[in-house]
Amino acid sequence: MAAVHELAPVSGWTTACRALGVSRATFYRHRRPHPVAQPRPQPARALSPREREQVLELLHHDRFVDLAPAAVYATLLDDGTYLCSIRTMYRLLAAAQEVRERRRQLVHPAYQKPELLATQPNQVWSWDITKLKGPAQWTYFYLYVILDIFSRYVVGWMVAEREAAGLAQRLIEATCDKEGIQPGQLTLHADRGSSMKSKPVALLLADLGVTKSHSRPYVSDDNPFSESQFKTLKYRPDFPDRFGSLQHARQFCSPFFAWYNTQHPHSGLGLLTPEAVHRGWAPEVLACRQRVLNQAFAAHPERFVSRPPSVLQPPKEVWINKPRPASRPGPDTH
Repeated sequence: MAAVHELAPVSGWTTACRALGVSRATFYRHRRPHPVAQPRPQPARALSPREREQVLELLHHDRFVDLAPAAVYATLLDDGTYLCSIRTMYRLLAAAQEVRERRRQLVHPAYQKPELLATQPNQVWSWDITKLKGPAQWTYFYLYVILDIFSRYVVGWMVAEREAAGLAQRLIEATCDKEGIQPGQLTLHADRGSSMKSKPVALLLADLGVTKSHSRPYVSDDNPFSESQFKTLKYRPDFPDRFGSLQHARQFCSPFFAWYNTQHPHSGLGLLTPEAVHRGWAPEVLACRQRVLNQAFAAHPERFVSRPPSVLQPPKEVWINKPRPASRPGPDTH
């Protein structure tokens, strides 16, 4: 643009622009003064600077520093406190550059999965076995876990030194007895591991009147609830690289499953704990949360733009591979 200014007094603006290959519109646009950006007005319903500081301080507190905003939100509601929405917590964390995904992520292709439906606890269980690294290389302990897919409640678990059909048989039988499972009531889903397909387990399920279900070969994602639960276990901040002994593994798993069942607000359950759904306490907990939200709305209705706040609801049904709706037939051409 400086060259145009030097040449223009001699030849004129149009000739100078043409000679230098510069668009006249571009040249005149550069000559205009740039408008000064006006600061965006602060909405009346926005949190004050002090309130934003309080929310960030709470998210940094030792009690909440390892929790997702959704879990913090649910815990505060259970404590009778409402500060802001989950989305606002994410915005404040993003402004402080504190939002990031710390876990390794895998993208699985879409597969056709077994079609299993649960509308209440103790209708469909999922079970699996995962390895826990032992004290030396190539040594492992084996964690057996049975999970109710409707409530995500761990109904039974065991840590053993080996994977064996007899151990699985004992765990399944004891868990069915503890939960009072009646013949014809339950479907037990698993992958196609050797213990899952073993004859002793199959005979036990037949004796108990439990329907067995298996994933497709080599497709671990056909058993999503167990895989997700194992991921929650292994991505805990205090999960050790190796377990020094069988007793060490059991000492770690015992408080973990107590926390998972009774304290973990599950995103798939409307931020309820598995125990609340499994034991039928969900309506009472949701009613208490709604009272907290109603009080928050009464105090600051301007902060809820579209409608009064309402609690998240747990699902009424849970599927393993929900079937797609049948396509409508085309018009009769005959």
